[in-house]
Amino acid sequence: MEKLILKLKEEIIEVLNLQDVKPADIDENAALFGEGLGLDSIDALELIVLMEKNYGIKLKDPAQGKEIFKSVRVLAEYIAENRTK
Repeated sequence: MEKLILKLKEEIIEVLNLQDVKPADIDENAALFGEGLGLDSIDALELIVLMEKNYGIKLKDPAQGKEIFKSVRVLAEYIAENRTK
């Protein structure tokens, strides 16, 4: 799981073009939106595309994304359980 968490952090930094952010700067248990990493709705769309492209996971229900994107750890657990790639 730790390898997947590190990979996700690297992908998030790359996809969202988070300059000056290193994987170690992202707390895997912190919120991705709001207080934590401070992502917004446009970033959420980028994460949805990342999940589909890199892991073959398509979100059927947008409300589902709110739960999945709580933190990097929750996202990693969801990917580990549902990946097709």
